[in-house]
Amino acid sequence: MNTLTNPQWRNVRLGDIGQSLIGLTYSPSNVKRSGTLVLRSSNIQDGELAFDDNVYVDCAIPEKIRTRENDILICVRNGSRRLIGKSAILDRRVSGQTFGAFMAVYRSDLNPFLRYFFQSDDFKRQIDEHLGATINQITNGSLNGFVVTLPSESEQQAITERLQDGDRLIATLKRLISKKHAIKQGMMQELLTGRTRLPGFKQAWSRATLGRISKVTMGQSPVGSSYNTKGNGLPLIQGNADVSKRATIERVWTSSPTKISEPGNVILTVRAPVGHAAIASHRICLGRGVCGLDAGKDNSFLFHLLVSSESRWSLFSQGSTFTAVGSNEVDSFTIDWPCDPEERSAIAKVLQDADQEIDALQRRLESVSSIKQGMMQELLTGRVRLPVGGQAR
Repeated sequence: MNTLTNPQWRNVRLGDIGQSLIGLTYSPSNVKRSGTLVLRSSNIQDGELAFDDNVYVDCAIPEKIRTRENDILICVRNGSRRLIGKSAILDRRVSGQTFGAFMAVYRSDLNPFLRYFFQSDDFKRQIDEHLGATINQITNGSLNGFVVTLPSESEQQAITERLQDGDRLIATLKRLISKKHAIKQGMMQELLTGRTRLPGFKQAWSRATLGRISKVTMGQSPVGSSYNTKGNGLPLIQGNADVSKRATIERVWTSSPTKISEPGNVILTVRAPVGHAAIASHRICLGRGVCGLDAGKDNSFLFHLLVSSESRWSLFSQGSTFTAVGSNEVDSFTIDWPCDPEERSAIAKVLQDADQEIDALQRRLESVSSIKQGMMQELLTGRVRLPVGGQAR
């Protein structure tokens, strides 16, 4: 690769090489359990098609807004500005379907190449310039007026093939991560219930409560004046918004911490919704909506046990506008508990190893995605060139 500038590259408007189409307007009475799939913003996740939240309609649909393979689906109107411009290329799974009025389809013969332009910083910059301070949509006319830099056909093909290689590796890693998650889920269901025992362990299991096997500390929000976003004091963890499956999410700090959890302790959400668990990587302040559990050497085992028991917390939900549990419900929550501490440690080690394998794959996926994004910015601007027709450019 050589960082050369090619004067043969040309700037063209999207409207000159293809067409933008605005999607279907339909009424609630058109929505059915089956029929024609209406692709919406939720059908684009991480630049790929997703089918977890589908809407189907039964109504007349103009042929021109029936989707085709290699159409590029774009979110052009949304209450969240950050979602405007997200896109995905369509495949044969959705050929002949349609798309909603807050979406657009861009159709051209160059879409295998242009799909990467729609993911690029240049496209995002043009969106930002168009949106300004108050406008929260891209019109058809504006989209057709966006400018893309095109190399020759042979170089378009070379760039497309190189970036598709990256896409294939990313897809492979995602499938592998999904498979590893499923394997770990199966391991948890077997090992954390005693249905499958690790070699060498035969001692009975018992029923225990969280209050018996751990020290429970219910969270309490500090005074509002102590909150800050500059990292002064301890991270303040409050409710489900700050707790993922395995980690706390730090957005706010407090200079006057009240209830404190030490590194390695288990964090459990007790409000909206209940039952999400995490491990504290360092000292944190327990705010409203969370509690801390300290089971000593068994913290890792307890964490995995709580992750596997998450659905059971719905039985303890109370309140008319949110779900929440108090200290009594946390203390009395029952779990299956191996009586042999060595078995608890061994199970935790197996599940930790599985987590570490998934984490390593996730880091590799993030690295490959970052490399591909960097390649895309270099190749689509001509700052880095690929060999074409056997000649280095």
